[in-house]
Amino acid sequence: MPEQLRRTKIVATLGPATDSPETLERIIHAGLDVCRLNFSHGSAEEHCERARRVRETAASCGRFVAVLADLQGPKLRIARFRDNKVTLKAGQTFVLDAAMDKEAGDAQCVGIDYEQLIRDVTPGDTLVLDDGRIEMEVTAVDERSITSTVLIGGPLSNNKGLNKRGGGLSADALTSKDREDIVTAARLGADYVAVSFVRTAEDMHIARQLLREAGSQAGLVAKIERAELAHDTDALDAVITASNAVMVARGDLAVEIGDAELVAVQKHIIARARALDRVVITATQMMESMIDNPMPTRAEVSDVANAVMDYTDAVMLSAETAVGDYPVQAVEAMDRICKGAERHPSMRQSGHRMHESMERVDEAIALSAMYAANHLQGVTAIICLTETGATPLLMSRIKSAMPIFAFSRHFTTQHKVTLYRGVQTVPFDSAEVAPEQTNALAVRQLQDRGIVSPGDLVVLTKGDYVNAQGGTNTMKIVRVNDDIR
Repeated sequence: MPEQLRRTKIVATLGPATDSPETLERIIHAGLDVCRLNFSHGSAEEHCERARRVRETAASCGRFVAVLADLQGPKLRIARFRDNKVTLKAGQTFVLDAAMDKEAGDAQCVGIDYEQLIRDVTPGDTLVLDDGRIEMEVTAVDERSITSTVLIGGPLSNNKGLNKRGGGLSADALTSKDREDIVTAARLGADYVAVSFVRTAEDMHIARQLLREAGSQAGLVAKIERAELAHDTDALDAVITASNAVMVARGDLAVEIGDAELVAVQKHIIARARALDRVVITATQMMESMIDNPMPTRAEVSDVANAVMDYTDAVMLSAETAVGDYPVQAVEAMDRICKGAERHPSMRQSGHRMHESMERVDEAIALSAMYAANHLQGVTAIICLTETGATPLLMSRIKSAMPIFAFSRHFTTQHKVTLYRGVQTVPFDSAEVAPEQTNALAVRQLQDRGIVSPGDLVVLTKGDYVNAQGGTNTMKIVRVNDDIR
C-alpha cells in the first residue's frame, strides 16, 4: 500500500539555523513544501542567495519547493532606551514621546517611530507592547506625546512592537521598504509575496500592480492581523477575494483582538478563505517550544491538529526553523501531526457547494471530479492536466483523502500548487504528446511512481484544447492497465 501522502502543506522560515546545505536538504526531505523568506530580517542579497540554494537543493532532491517572500510592513515600534532595557511596573505612568531623542528612553518615557500614533489614539484606549507582554491605558494625549498608565508591567527593551487593542491604526500597509522589497522578490523569482498589516482590498490591488510592474506573476498572500478585518466579514471577504491566499498571522492579530477571541477568528478566516476558493495558511507560534526543545508540547500538537482539521491549506513554522536548535525535528513533527489529524474520518466528509449553482464549466468539472472520487469505489487518484493550476485549486477546496496530481508543463504552476492542500505536482508537457496518448501516459506516470496499481480507477480532467488556459471541460474515469484513450 502506498505511503500516506500528507495533504496539509508545511511552510518553514529560512534563517541562520537552515543555512547549512546539510540542514536545508534535511528539512526538504522531511517534508518542506514552501520556504518563507522573512524580509523583516536580512539583506536582499541574503534572500536571493537562500532562494537560489532552495531551488538547487529541491531539484537535487526531486522535490518542488515554492518560495514565499514575506514583506515586513508597517511594524510600529518604540524607539531605543539609553541603557537598552527598562522594567515597567503596574500602576506607573509611562510616556510615548514623538519629539524626544530616539536613543534616550528611560523607565518614564521613550520615543516612537510612528508619530501618526498620536492622532490614532484617545484616552481610554489600550496600547500593547512587545507582542502583548506589556499593556498600558492611555490617560492623556497632546500634540507630541501619549501619557499612559501601565496595566501589565515587565521588562521592555529597544524597538519592541506597538499595537492598539481593537485596531484603528492608520499606517499604510506598504512602506517604502516594502516597495523596494517587492522588486527584490521579483528578482529572486518568488512564487508568493505576503503583504503585512493589510487594511483593505485596495492594499492588495496596489501590491499586485507593483509586483507586475517588477515583472513578477507571483501570487499574493494577505496577512490578516488587524482587528478591523477580524470583526468585519465584508471587509475580510473583499481582502480574501483580492488575494491568492491569506495568512492567519496570529501574533499581531491576537494582540489586537485579545487572546480570548483568537481561536474563533482563526476558524472564521479559514472558513471564509475556503468558501471563496482561496488558499489559507495558519501561522505563528505553532511549535514555539521547539526553538529550544526537540519535541513539541501536547498543547502545540493539538494546536496544529486543530488547524489541520479546520482544513487550513498550510501550517507555518517561523523562529522554530529560522533560528531554533531543532529545525529538522520541527518539520518532522509537523509532518507527523498533520498526517495523524488527516486520518480522522471527518477529513473525508464534504458538503462544499452541494446546494449551490455554478457559473463556470471548469468549476463544475472540478467539483464533479471530486464527488466521483469521494463516492466511487476503487478510485485511488485524481489527475488534473492544468496550465495555471486553477482547476486543482478548486478541487482542493473539497474535503477528501484522495490525492490530486496537477500535471503541468509550467515551472510557475508546478511551484504555485505546492501550497494547495492535497495537491501534488507532476511535470508533464502535453504539447509533446499525441492527444490520443495523453491519458495513458499520464496514468503511466503515477503507476511508475507506485501510486496506482493495475485495476485501480483514476479520475482524469483536462480541456479539449491542449495547452489552453481556463479550458478544463472534460472528466474521464479510466482503469489502470486497460486500453486508455
